Amino acid sequence: MIFIKSEEEIALMREPCRIVRDCLDFVGTRIRAGMTTEEVDRLVYDFIKASGAEPSCLGYCGYPASACVSVNEVVVHGIPSGRPLEEGDIVSVDLCAFKNGFHGDGARTFRVGEVSAEKDKLVRVTEECFFKGIEGLKAGTPLYDIGYRVQRHAEENGFSVIRSYTGHGIGREMHEDPSVPNFGRKGTGVRLKAGTVICVEPMIAAGGWRVRVADDGWTAVTLDGKPAAHYENTLVVRDDGVEILTL
Repeated sequence: MIFIKSEEEIALMREPCRIVRDCLDFVGTRIRAGMTTEEVDRLVYDFIKASGAEPSCLGYCGYPASACVSVNEVVVHGIPSGRPLEEGDIVSVDLCAFKNGFHGDGARTFRVGEVSAEKDKLVRVTEECFFKGIEGLKAGTPLYDIGYRVQRHAEENGFSVIRSYTGHGIGREMHEDPSVPNFGRKGTGVRLKAGTVICVEPMIAAGGWRVRVADDGWTAVTLDGKPAAHYENTLVVRDDGVEILTL
């Protein structure tokens, strides 16, 4: 069931979404070579707690950290560890905050120093895929138009769309209906209503789209070892467009 949010509920969601936005911006200024992914996670935990919110990811279905910190070939759900970041890495940070009874969710992929031309393009195109995906999005738009636009832009640039993981609805629960895939056929899917709050999150790979999950049950890695990038925002569908809550 898709829960349509009232204006009062959307107002309550703005604060956790703002915290997510500010936390991602903060982490992006601190990422550097030599920092471990555990240290990135600690930045996230401290920032969210200092903002009067709770890190939604911590303990979710047993997840052991406040953020997913995914390096290079790790697509999503990278568990923070003592792994140091190296010059030339790309690192995706996916985090959620809970406050006022609601969740906010967002992700960014950061460059660690100078990166290869392929990685640089991948990060750029993944962000572009988000904005392509929401072009023309408003009440009445078929859900799979989002994925159609994401997929088209990724593939036009020589990249592929991860199929195993999708965006999602969000609100009082971190994951709600509908699932929001990053691929699809234009003109299909449920027509979105005003007040629907969703997370659109392109996950784009430089190689093939297939992934494997590590023995930890969380870490999703590209099957061919090629790098992947991730970009996500929480947004509200409006009668005349969208309101992005994490920008």
